[in-house]
Amino acid sequence: MADRLPGVVPSPNIWQHPKTYEIENRCLDPDRLIEQTMLRLHPLHASTVLDVGCGSGFHLPWFAQSAAQVVGVEPHLPLLALARRRVRNLGPPARERIVVRQGTAQRLPVADASVDVAHARWAYFFGPGCEPGLAELTRVIRRGGTAFVIDNDATRSTFGRWFSAALPSHDPVAVERFWGRHGFTREPLSIRLAMASRADFEDVVRIEFAPDLAERVLGEHAGHDVDYAVNLWWRHY
Repeated sequence: MADRLPGVVPSPNIWQHPKTYEIENRCLDPDRLIEQTMLRLHPLHASTVLDVGCGSGFHLPWFAQSAAQVVGVEPHLPLLALARRRVRNLGPPARERIVVRQGTAQRLPVADASVDVAHARWAYFFGPGCEPGLAELTRVIRRGGTAFVIDNDATRSTFGRWFSAALPSHDPVAVERFWGRHGFTREPLSIRLAMASRADFEDVVRIEFAPDLAERVLGEHAGHDVDYAVNLWWRHY
């Protein structure tokens, strides 16, 4: 049996290194600016939340603290198993509020107009080419609902400079125009990646960048934290 659904592009980091990616998730945005901004734009109380590309389910418990129902969708079977294990290990009532399903952004396994908040963080929605997934969001989000997409901002921050070096073909202007055409607003956020140790920092850098760039980054950057810029794209439906 294939470990993923057809048409899915493998993730270069979490698919091969889920344990290191878990450490990265725990240490990214310790001030919770992303979550605070989402809550300001659309409170989660009593809502149905869809986490597209939920990976190992890292964000599902946070959503379940206030949402009425949380649906995680993930195409990669090993990560799907990790997400389901995470949910099983939660106590009630969070455990009863979460369901994890195999599926893709292009074909979401949820009913029409059944979602209040959709969330995708470093998953699928990277600008031009994600139109099939955007069409699915339009199908599943209720009137008055909100979609959130979080991705790297290559135009600023130390991590953004590294990201730009890793993907020289990335065009931030074209990406911003794309989201604007589709009715999304850009919320630029300045967060931090604050690792607990240099060893953890080195492990994360090595799963995020190709070997030559990773070693250059580690040679020029001391310590185990870095400033990190992201774009929170959002749209009310």
